[in-house]
Amino acid sequence: MLPIWNHTQRMENSSFSKLRLALVSLLAWTAVGVVFAVPRLASNAAWWFVLRGSLADWWAWGLLVPVIVAVDRRLPIAVNNVRTRLAAHIAIGIPTTLVYSYIAALLQVIAGVMAWPGAIGLGPLHEAMKGGLLWNLLVYLLVVGGWQAVQYSQHYLASQLRLERLERNFSEARLNVLRMQLDPHFLFNALNTISSLVGSQPKLARGMIEQLGDLLRLSLESGRRQQVRLSEELEFLGHYLAIQKTRFGDTLHVVVDVPASAHHILVPSLILQPLVENAVRHGLAPRPGGGTVWVRAAIDAAVLHLTVEDDGVGLGDTWTDDQAGLGLSVTRERIAMLHPAQDAGLHIGSREGGGTRVRILIPMRTAEVLGDE
Repeated sequence: MLPIWNHTQRMENSSFSKLRLALVSLLAWTAVGVVFAVPRLASNAAWWFVLRGSLADWWAWGLLVPVIVAVDRRLPIAVNNVRTRLAAHIAIGIPTTLVYSYIAALLQVIAGVMAWPGAIGLGPLHEAMKGGLLWNLLVYLLVVGGWQAVQYSQHYLASQLRLERLERNFSEARLNVLRMQLDPHFLFNALNTISSLVGSQPKLARGMIEQLGDLLRLSLESGRRQQVRLSEELEFLGHYLAIQKTRFGDTLHVVVDVPASAHHILVPSLILQPLVENAVRHGLAPRPGGGTVWVRAAIDAAVLHLTVEDDGVGLGDTWTDDQAGLGLSVTRERIAMLHPAQDAGLHIGSREGGGTRVRILIPMRTAEVLGDE
């Protein structure tokens, strides 16, 4: 029953669209008829007589429009060959204007403007040849030009929609590629950490494997979502930090300061883990005695500020932004793609008192706004 229902629904929609188009066309040609009748209302003829005659003339063009459109569609001439199409329409327009003369005369008879004998024979043809041929040909060409303008606008809008769809698909594909770059990057580093403990501390290694399993589970649960709640990201980060604390012991200290009001805000998935990983591997690991990593979040003017700081060895005097590793580069590119025209970005700098500070700005989006459950 469903296919039959859909077919019936499409037919009803098509019929309604045609009826609406016919009504719009009638109103448009009526308006043109009224406009052209106004200058002639000052004549001695009755205004109703003048108005009926003008409406009959322009309604005749309204009846011819479907024929003109059908002829234009079937012309075996490329659309971009303007001169040839114009010449063809001039050749077609001359007999069309003669046909128009008879249709207009018939409508004038119906409207009571003209007597029936004047609408048959050579009368309308003589009237057309006497002075109205060039004017009617111009109207014909204006109808063709209007139709071409409608066609161009439809093709332009369709091409714009296709372009936007391709750009959106490309952006989604690019984001998925960036996401896949992060997952193996983190996985290989975690496995290297575990492998270093398998021989010397197998119990700790088993605990790290369990944490890694939880990490992989959370990663799979997020699926292809490019954005997750900050609370989910913090849960993922917690398992990662458990692995790193197992490795570094008491030398690694982590302070997480994220208000509950920020937990529902959407952030790019796997955004905190590469930042914390960089802080641990490049900031604290080379430093004897380890150090502290701070993860903070704050909301200011509808913008989420995420900050990851460490009191490690720092960037060094010769460091430049181009030296950012894979994790930072991918994170920065994902932020730019998810928020292309907004106040968003990733900033890397030195921390007061030593170490490194990475700050991320993300315009606030919530799961409710995006319909993400």
